[in-house]
Amino acid sequence: MLETIPIGGLSRKTGVKVPTIRYYESVGLLPAPPRTDGNRRLYDAKAIDRLRFIRHARELGFELDAIRELLNLAQQPQRSCAKVDALAREHLHAISSRIERLTALKTEVESMIKACAKGRIAKCRIIDVLSHHEHCVHDKH
Repeated sequence: MLETIPIGGLSRKTGVKVPTIRYYESVGLLPAPPRTDGNRRLYDAKAIDRLRFIRHARELGFELDAIRELLNLAQQPQRSCAKVDALAREHLHAISSRIERLTALKTEVESMIKACAKGRIAKCRIIDVLSHHEHCVHDKH
């Protein structure tokens, strides 16, 4: 018989918190495990591997729907990996877009800080920009 562990053990082995494990079960990423007569969940090595896969994919920023699809594709080892590649490329594009937005945000905040005269709040350029979002930091008053 396969060795099984309770949810707390699964949490310790994978670094995933118990409420998150329950959530993954509720959304169908992790199959509902068998239960003891006392209604305790019992997980096997497959659940550990699957949860580690999910955790790593989440750390890389994949959305739950993409993880679900990746898990389904992983069950079909003879299939072409073109769909997996497409999912990864789509995710990479989203990461690149996010980096561009964050870079623009960084530039804007740096400009606000540089424009600060370090005087009184009444003359604070940072407060002024935040108060009047339609104004760009680069606008001259």
